[in-house]
Amino acid sequence: MTRTLPTERPANQPFDPPTGLAELRERSPLSRLDYPDGHRGWLVTGHALAREVLADQRFSVRVELRHLPIPGASGNDQPAPPGMFGAMDAPEHTRYRRLLAGQFTTRRMRLLAERIQAITDEHLDAMAAQGSPADLVPALARPLPAQVICELLGVPYADRDRFHQHALDLFRLDNTPEQAAAAYAAVHGVIAELVAAKRSAPTDDLLSGLTESDLADPELVNIGFTLLGAGLDTTTNQLALGVFALLEHPDQLAALRADPGLADRAVEELLRYLSIIPFTVRTALADVELGGERIAAGESVTISVPAANRDPEHFTDPDTLDLHRKTSGHVAFGHGIHQCLGQQLARVQLQVALPALLARFPTLRLAVPAEDIAVRSDMLIYGVHELPVAWDAA
Repeated sequence: MTRTLPTERPANQPFDPPTGLAELRERSPLSRLDYPDGHRGWLVTGHALAREVLADQRFSVRVELRHLPIPGASGNDQPAPPGMFGAMDAPEHTRYRRLLAGQFTTRRMRLLAERIQAITDEHLDAMAAQGSPADLVPALARPLPAQVICELLGVPYADRDRFHQHALDLFRLDNTPEQAAAAYAAVHGVIAELVAAKRSAPTDDLLSGLTESDLADPELVNIGFTLLGAGLDTTTNQLALGVFALLEHPDQLAALRADPGLADRAVEELLRYLSIIPFTVRTALADVELGGERIAAGESVTISVPAANRDPEHFTDPDTLDLHRKTSGHVAFGHGIHQCLGQQLARVQLQVALPALLARFPTLRLAVPAEDIAVRSDMLIYGVHELPVAWDAA
């Protein structure tokens, strides 16, 4: 039994889940959890139970019902505003999801691969021109997804730095309520300006296309906000942390460099192994039997993504990074009707960027000792603040 959600990572093991999760899972894949606001709910650490909860619509994502397992997280007693579909249950969620699904098909994302390759090459060219060493976060990991999501939404080039900085401010765990509210308002303000511009002068982008639907401006603003939150900081940190992990696993790095066709499987394994989203929360709408326990209506259930993705009941030798592994069933993108809408976009960026980086810099290595890399323990989405890398001149 645990009292609070484990969050501390083991010293000098930046790729492993927080200490204590594996022990909890060994005792039971479902345990009691005390939430900082005084609520007493549950913690899921097993893979099978995680997928069961995520697929069961008796468990709600509604923000006004849930309790969050991290200290200082502000509660919300109001329903999600129109357009914020990630915090809605069916049928409201279904309406928005259907409008957007056509924008995120696997086929459409594959068609974007050529543009993503071009953006990647531009940043690798600049990195090479600057010379060794370089910080991979501002050199590639941050600008690539920022440019992709900005192009998807139609953000003008001149506004992209401002847009991205406000977005980064949203994901800090050490925000005061006032700072969180200011960051939220700033991002909303930029997107509201963008929606107004698309109404008056549509361009070839997702938001312009949605202005042709029956969605009102507040809905469009919140859809843009949701897509930004889901697709920017996540891909940045998955890419940076993924490179860090590969550099610390030279056998796996060599396998991917020797066979770029391994990229698809490598990306899935890195998603599973790193699990940069620490948890997701659902709240029971009715009494539910789960794992031999009775979850009472109104009780929140926190699903630990890192624990589920390291469950030996589903993944053989789960604490080993193995790019040849078949990782079917991982929950890095969630599961069920709320599975990440932009998952294919994230996959394509990673599948393009990782092999391109390794091909451009065959001698890529860390420029500082691994223990000196500052991890993002102060942010909701895990990753690294900086990733100094070096390489030999050609």
